[in-house]
Amino acid sequence: STQSTWGIENFINARAIQQADSVRNQLSNLMTRMNQSLVSADFHSKEYYTNMRKCMLSGFFMQTAHREPQGHYTTLKDSQVVNLHPSCVLSTKPDWVVYNEFVLTTKNYVRTVTQIEPEWMFLVAPQYFDLDGFPPGEAKNILSRLRQRMIKNGEIAA
Repeated sequence: STQSTWGIENFINARAIQQADSVRNQLSNLMTRMNQSLVSADFHSKEYYTNMRKCMLSGFFMQTAHREPQGHYTTLKDSQVVNLHPSCVLSTKPDWVVYNEFVLTTKNYVRTVTQIEPEWMFLVAPQYFDLDGFPPGEAKNILSRLRQRMIKNGEIAA
């Protein structure tokens, strides 16, 4: 079909698009049932992509990792050493990422990653990022200093 050919030519997975459309319809129906207005974000806003990344973090906050000086990543809560999956298309290796999938082959990989800012973690999931439950390491040290600065600046509560 024409749609299938277009999808292949543009590297679009038709099944993934159908699934996304189904989720969108479910959310739309739920919003309508709850008498909530359907409002789309302004695509031309300079905050559009930042808000998308914050949204991803809100949904996947338990799947975050930090880049270590050696170049690999460490998952935040369980300290698993991971690498970005070879299919990753990021042009740089960001310091902090949220990921969708943990892939175990001969190496541990995280796949479908998005760069995040560490401050966002304390804003979207403050209970989860209670540092008392974090294992010792560079990520915990960085986050501890960041949390103290954010408290001092009044950005978050102590």
